[in-house]
Parts: sequence; structure tokens; C-alpha cells
Amino acid sequence: MDFHPHQQTVAYCNTESGEAEQAALFHNPEQVRRFYEQFPKAIVGIEASCTARWFEQLMNDLGHELQVGNPTLIRARARSRHKSDKRDADLLLDLLLKGEFPALWRRSMAAQSVLELLRFRHALVKQRTQVGNRLQALAHAAGLPKRGIRTKRARLALLASNFTETQSFERDQLFEMLDDLNVRIKVIEALLEQKAAGDAQVERLLSHKGIGLLSALAVVHTLGDVARFPSSKEAVAFVGLDPLERSSAGKIRTGSISKAGSSVLRHLLGQAVQVASRYDGELKAFYKRLATRRSKSIAKVAATRKLLIRLFIMLRDEIDYQEFKRRGSAAGMPAASHGLK
Repeated sequence: MDFHPHQQTVAYCNTESGEAEQAALFHNPEQVRRFYEQFPKAIVGIEASCTARWFEQLMNDLGHELQVGNPTLIRARARSRHKSDKRDADLLLDLLLKGEFPALWRRSMAAQSVLELLRFRHALVKQRTQVGNRLQALAHAAGLPKRGIRTKRARLALLASNFTETQSFERDQLFEMLDDLNVRIKVIEALLEQKAAGDAQVERLLSHKGIGLLSALAVVHTLGDVARFPSSKEAVAFVGLDPLERSSAGKIRTGSISKAGSSVLRHLLGQAVQVASRYDGELKAFYKRLATRRSKSIAKVAATRKLLIRLFIMLRDEIDYQEFKRRGSAAGMPAASHGLK
């Protein structure tokens, strides 16, 4: 099925009779439901090119199996350079019938809901930062000393400043926005706490110094079943913390990270590693050693990658932080490198 935000082109086949047909559907909920209700059990293949949560829920309700394919691998199997919705639907059907459909791993809808909450919170936090920066600019214009703009002392100073009518209006509106965003963020965090309650994997990661609830939830629900990764290297690449290789003529060069995975998870891990390095001597020593030889930014990314590897091992081996450290000490090697192969 070639899926678009407002319509879809379906190529379908009865595997018993071999009869194949095509249909074009506009995304009218009732029409789409009636169409798929006629099939007692179907395997539906689409490309991972857009968000289709409503369609995923519909397939789940009707008992159909939805497979999401890798668009790059699917396009590579096309027999012609010509491209249309009908051709794309036929190609997907052909791959499904041959058992060659390049299906991607898909997380559960419960995990997807947690990640959506984390992304929503992240977006609100960015808005709050923008509001805070604008208030800070007003404070500079008023000649106030530099301080945390969200503190009670800073607010009282801004409210007492001699602003113009326009500046006073802007200040009041910004403070209202700031208060509203704080309330909304707390509501989301309360929902996330409920999602994490009783989750053994989240509790396991929380035992690592510096890892908070948001970071633990992001790691658990982004990685999903860690058994699908042959080693920590694949998990690091999945999150987008793997350095890009640009080698040529026998010269090996590595550049910046790929950033191929979840930007929210990378952001949360970047914050977590700053706290973790305060309490974990090995992680702190690793950061300082690399910062001296390279730069602080490179050292932070490398320490973030090392922290992710630790968390991956804890999930894979079902151990807490204390057991992770004990195994590293018993093996006579730094715990941060234990079990990386």
C-alpha cells in the first residue's frame, strides 16, 4: 500500500486464487475501515515514510498484521526508474508475496506513546527556554544584574523595573507564558512517572548515578528489545552516537556523529552524562583525559556514548549499576569498557 497523508493506493492479492486488484482510497475513516473489514486476515505493507498512527491502530483493531518497510531497500528493488503510486503499490505487493519485504523493527504502541510524551515535553521545554531568553533580554535592557531569570528574585526585579508601556506588556505576557509552560511540563512529567511505575528496566537504569526518570524512559523505550542488537556498537549507531567514517586511499578518518537516531534521547543523555561524571570517577577521568587531548565538545560526545554503552549492558545482562561496577572490578578492567565486545 502506497501511503500518503490524505490518500492511499492499495494493491492486494488473494493468495489462494492468485487474483490481484488495485484500489485508491481517500482517508475517510469510515471508507477506509469498510475497505479493510472485507479481509478476514491480511498482511499489510507500507513504507516508513510518514506517521500513520491512526492507520496502525485501525489495523490492530481489525486484526491485520502491519509491516513497515525500509524505503531505501524497497526502492532499490524497483525494476524501473518510473515511479507512480500504482507502481509503488505493485512493488510492495510483489515483495510481500515473495517474502522479501524489508520490514523494520517496530516498537509497541505503549512505548511509542511514552516517546511521544517525551518529545512533547522536549518541545515545551524549548519554548520555555525561548521565553526565558526573551525575559533575559528585557532584564539586560533594564540594566539588571545577570541571574537565573526564573527565580523569584529575578521576577520581582523585572516587575519593579521602569519599562515603557510596550515593554511592560511584553514582560507580563512572557511571565504568563512561562507560568503556563511550567504547569504543562509538570503535568507531562506526572504522566511519565505513572508510565515508569513498576517498570523493572527503568528501575534498573535509575540505579546508575546521574540517570533520571526521563533519561531512563527514553533509553528503555527507544532501544526496545536490546536482544536484537548483536553488540553495543549497533545500539550506539541506532541512537546516532556513532562517528561517521570518511576514509579514502588507506587513510582512516572519523568525523562527527551520524545523528541518525532520536535527537531527544541524545539530548537527555548529554544532560545525564554531565551529572553522572560528577559521581562516577571512571567516567569523569575518561572525560578529562579526552578533553585534554581533543576538546570538551568531543569529550562530552564520547562520554555520552560510553554512558549509553553502560546502560545497554545493564539492560542486556539485566543487572543494576552496582553489579555492573562489581563485574568490571572482578575482571580487572575499568567497568566502563567491560563487556563492549
